[in-house]
Amino acid sequence: MTKYGLRARVITLTLAPTLIIGILLSAYFITNRYQELEQQLSVAGQAIIEPLAIASEIGLTNESRESVRRLIGHTHRQQSQYIRSIAVFNDNNELFVTSNYHRNLDLLAIPAGQPLPDSLEISRTKDTLLLRTPIRAIAGIHDTLAVEQPIGYITMEMDLSTVKLKQYQEIISAGVVLILGIILSGFFAYRLLQDVEIPIKQMISMIDRIRRGHLDVRIEGKLLGELDTLKNGINAMAISLSEYHLEMQQSIDQATSDLRETLEQLEIQNVELDIAKKNAQEAARVKSEFLANMSHELRTPLNGVIGFTRQMLKTQLSSSQHDYLQTIEKSANNLLTIINDILDFSKLEAGKLLLENIPFDFEDSLDEVMRLLAPMAHEKGLELNLRIDPRIPAGVIGDPLRIQQVLTNLIGNAAKFTERGNISVSVDLKQQRDERLELQFIIRDTGIGISERQQSQLFQAFRQADASISRRYGGTGLGLVITQKLVQQMGGDIGFSSRLHQGSTFWFTLTLIQTDLPLVQPIDCAALKGQSLMIVEPDTESRQMMGERLGNLPLDIHSFAALPDSSEPVSSVLICVDAADVPDNNALITLAKRAEAFSNKVIFCLPTTELALSEALLASGVTACLAKPLATRKLVELIQGAQATPALLPPVVETQTTKVPITVMAVDDNPANLKLITALLAERVDNVVAASDGRHAVNCALTQKFDLILMDIQMPEMDGVTACKEIRKTPLNQHTPVVAVTAHAMSGERERLLEEGMDDYLTKPIEEHILEQVLHHWTHPHASDVQPTTPLIKPNKVGESLSIDWSLAMKQAAGKSDLAKDMLQMLVRSFDEVTDKVNRAIDDGEAEDLWPVVHKLHGSCAYSGVPRLKKLCYELETQLKQGAFIEDIEPELFELMDEMQNIRDQAPHYLDEND
Repeated sequence: MTKYGLRARVITLTLAPTLIIGILLSAYFITNRYQELEQQLSVAGQAIIEPLAIASEIGLTNESRESVRRLIGHTHRQQSQYIRSIAVFNDNNELFVTSNYHRNLDLLAIPAGQPLPDSLEISRTKDTLLLRTPIRAIAGIHDTLAVEQPIGYITMEMDLSTVKLKQYQEIISAGVVLILGIILSGFFAYRLLQDVEIPIKQMISMIDRIRRGHLDVRIEGKLLGELDTLKNGINAMAISLSEYHLEMQQSIDQATSDLRETLEQLEIQNVELDIAKKNAQEAARVKSEFLANMSHELRTPLNGVIGFTRQMLKTQLSSSQHDYLQTIEKSANNLLTIINDILDFSKLEAGKLLLENIPFDFEDSLDEVMRLLAPMAHEKGLELNLRIDPRIPAGVIGDPLRIQQVLTNLIGNAAKFTERGNISVSVDLKQQRDERLELQFIIRDTGIGISERQQSQLFQAFRQADASISRRYGGTGLGLVITQKLVQQMGGDIGFSSRLHQGSTFWFTLTLIQTDLPLVQPIDCAALKGQSLMIVEPDTESRQMMGERLGNLPLDIHSFAALPDSSEPVSSVLICVDAADVPDNNALITLAKRAEAFSNKVIFCLPTTELALSEALLASGVTACLAKPLATRKLVELIQGAQATPALLPPVVETQTTKVPITVMAVDDNPANLKLITALLAERVDNVVAASDGRHAVNCALTQKFDLILMDIQMPEMDGVTACKEIRKTPLNQHTPVVAVTAHAMSGERERLLEEGMDDYLTKPIEEHILEQVLHHWTHPHASDVQPTTPLIKPNKVGESLSIDWSLAMKQAAGKSDLAKDMLQMLVRSFDEVTDKVNRAIDDGEAEDLWPVVHKLHGSCAYSGVPRLKKLCYELETQLKQGAFIEDIEPELFELMDEMQNIRDQAPHYLDEND
């Protein structure tokens, strides 16, 4: 009712109750009267038929048809207004006599097979009322009681027309009364509106004039009740506004005079601020150019030093030469880490550090950080433990590289400043809202701690808590600053608590998005049912956290600080060696022999610094040796009896041997991507058609029928979405499934493409098993609904020197060496065009023509095993889409050219080595 005016409200609230009450009362009385009329007719019929039944007994007994006919005929004539017909039937259900012969006379008789009525029966048809009652005769006297026996029955048909006429008259009368009531209510409503609406309109008009500045108007006349009070209030308001207007005008005049003086001062300050801003921008530009030049000048020789040092380490060397080269590699990696820290700090200060939003396996990402930092902790005899809240899902969306960088800084600091004890990392689920997960990471150590005076300097650039720390432990003092800024840029918060000589606790929070994408093969929990595991871990905290990580698996776990003398047999025995107190070979072999009394499957978990002991243990009959900290997936595979595979080898992709008899079109503007997709499809389907752009794809769809189309999204001239819509208009491929193939795995991208008309969604780089799922889903109509998608590749770890990851290239080429080499060669050949375009853009100072060539290079990187170059292309492409100027991206362009040169230098080694 809020959107209706006063007139509509008054009329509605006045007439509606009258109408509702009138309708309810009329309906009530009409219904009662309707039923009452029918009941009266039924009572009248009963009063007529029952005497007739008694009077007809003698005539029916004596079979005197004439006397009965006169009786019922006389009754029919007297009540002809209501009675249509009266009929008498004998005990054989035969008509004895009737007062009116008509064609529906059979309806008066009882249906064949039914007994004679023993009491009055009343039934109603559409327009008549039928009454039947038995005609009884005294059959004899039994025990002084007269026994009556039916000798027939009498049926009377009564007309309802008169009753219905009276009912209609009642309805019409009620309607007339209702209409009169509505008219009367409308009249009173109209009078009420006249008394209220006209004064209100006058007030509205006066208020509008006051709003326009006519503060001297007043409402005149005497009004009714509260309206008169309202009128007086409006007049008083107008008087107050008039007085306030005069005061405000005086204040404005005074403020205008003061403002003129202030503006003169502000103009002087603005000139000074503009000069200071230009100076600051010039300093920032000089700083960016300096960092870019330093990156180009320092990282290029460092990559060569580190690369060739690693190559030398693979050759036959003396012990001293091996030590010298390891020292060179370690020093170069430390220098490269410092350079990366400075560049990251510079990007964070300038707000140019872009975050990725890709799906990744949460537990695997954390295990990777723990494996990377375990040697640093184990060298000092420290235990490194990880606990993950079991409520956290396996797949999440975020920036795994930056999360790993934050954890690497915090755990690395904990290991650096801890001499004994342990370092524990725990991740808890604080809150979950729909698909958003708020996680808290906690890193505790038992190190030197931080005093209250030193804590204020902890998050300052190029500062450390103690000036002597940089000499004793090394570092630039940028790690925690970069960590803080990364956490804040990812929308989280970071803090710590510490006491001197009692250790430190650092924590930070992040918000990630839950995803159901198939990232890794899930653990088969069904195969673990009925399995039991004995854990032997001397360290109490490590034993407790290991039990928590394995507690959500269907394993029967028994934990001990030392191997017991006696216990019930178990399926497997896991013996963890204390990093601070490692026994010798003989002691470990003796321990393994004792453990064989409980199980024939004995697994050792060794510190990373003591993996050399595994050779002797495996020779003594131990099932396997794992490295600390324990990875849950590897332990489960050993318990299930899976064979361990080398961690550095790419997974073998099983390809199907039987081709599907279908025709598939692959569309991609990047030659390397198109070649790879075509090669993968050729192994699985009979016919593959390659289209180099959207226009070419539409032309092919006009002349050939396809069973499936794999469509790239971002293409020049005609993008994938537009091409899909045009293909839908062709007669041959109007209903052909079109699968979007894109490198973007952002949240909501899949839903957007499906709304645009795509049938499915597939991310680059393409995994063979996901491609097989797509083919199976769209070529087998009864197959289960599979949503194919793949995670993006993980970027290289910070400090990794090689620009080409050959194991990743082999994985992206489905384990085919020739295909991987073709992809790499095509990528290197495209560098000349990219270099020419970049140099021309830098010389001209224009960045408009860079996006197509960077996008094309980004697509080629997805299949060539060059994660660092791919990441640079992603950052540049994102900034170019946002309209960045050439001076804003000049440092990244230098890095891009530097990285392309690194790939040029390293490519012959991989191509020659794999020929």
